[in-house]
Amino acid sequence: MELLYSSCVGLLVACGVFMILRARTFPVVLGLTMLSYAVNLFLFASGRLSMNQAAVLGYSESYADPLPQALVLTAIVIGFAMTAFVVILAIRGRADLGNDHVNGTVPDKPKAVSRQSKEQGKA
Repeated sequence: MELLYSSCVGLLVACGVFMILRARTFPVVLGLTMLSYAVNLFLFASGRLSMNQAAVLGYSESYADPLPQALVLTAIVIGFAMTAFVVILAIRGRADLGNDHVNGTVPDKPKAVSRQSKEQGKA
């Protein structure tokens, strides 16, 4: 169970970093969201993965730690608010700049060499 859980966290981190390194704003937003999900899973796992344990103290001898659950719930709310803010910021940047590249400039495309220019270069 722990191997599957840690593999999922690692996969989310890898995909999030890959998406953050893209040059467009929407993949960057998706990458940040994936990273926040990975952090949430990591925080949730810090409370130990345990089955059939009470979440409230006093009802059983073993209980689940409520602190990581509270941290994850808080992180979900903050992550949702920040995602909404970044999406609105990306929409505003697209409207102001006319493109959705992260740095605001469209990269130059390499010029294709036509057949005529090759023949002229040989002559």
